[in-house]
Amino acid sequence: MEVAGSGLVGPVLAWYDAHARDLPWRRASASAWSVLVSEFMLQQTPVSRVLPVHEAWLARWPTPADLAAEPAGEAVRAWGRLGYPRRALRLHGAATAIRDRHGGAVPAEYDDLRALPGVGDYTAAAVAAFAHGRRHAVLDTNVRRVLARAVSGVEFPPRSVTRAERDVAEALLPADPPTAATWSVAVMELGALVCTADRPRCGSCPVGPACAWNTAGRPAYDGPPRPVQTYAGTDRQCRGRLLAVLRDAAGAVPESRLATAWDDEVQRRRCLESLLADGLAVRTGAGIALP
Repeated sequence: MEVAGSGLVGPVLAWYDAHARDLPWRRASASAWSVLVSEFMLQQTPVSRVLPVHEAWLARWPTPADLAAEPAGEAVRAWGRLGYPRRALRLHGAATAIRDRHGGAVPAEYDDLRALPGVGDYTAAAVAAFAHGRRHAVLDTNVRRVLARAVSGVEFPPRSVTRAERDVAEALLPADPPTAATWSVAVMELGALVCTADRPRCGSCPVGPACAWNTAGRPAYDGPPRPVQTYAGTDRQCRGRLLAVLRDAAGAVPESRLATAWDDEVQRRRCLESLLADGLAVRTGAGIALP
């Protein structure tokens, strides 16, 4: 398939060669486990917040088997305040599956990766590409936005990945697998640093003159309203406060102690029950604890 954006690849690769951030999971010395951990942590979390936690995680658990050997609650504790702590449980589950099914080595095949707990299409493709140099279309939010603008001429992509988007992404992949893997991370970096959601720096973009959205005058997005996330006062904030008490405790804490973390009793009880249902907390004879 020939697409309008076929001329993007060379300029983006050249730009990435000059502007790529030095991130530990991108280094030649990085293990596949480091890449997998980074992909779990980077979901909806900025790089700046992930860097120290990723470093501490790899220092404590340098292999999947090291993590799998500890209770899942230790993963939740080490996750700290990255947010969306169910990712910690899923990463622990993935580590256990890697130990039990793959001899402790992060698999290279997409289907094997996709079968791991907590690993969806994007993460499987990203790990296959970035850790193992495989040729896969890697469609995260940044990549989808770059391709929507540069190829389709719209400011933002649809809410969910479409067949048309995947066709464009796959058509742009270089034939050589290592180059395809570099292209995938390069276009992702371009979306993170230049073709950002708000205030894109089109004047600094290596494909600005060829970008369909830019050359059309950057027409405003006219699709369905984009979701606006709030945090203060939400159940998500309440759950985070309750988990912070559990993380900081040496063992189980009386349920009454959780009242110090959140005043609204109805909301607090609802959020505690949701933590228990998600497996992020357990009831013991002594109170509430991490699993």
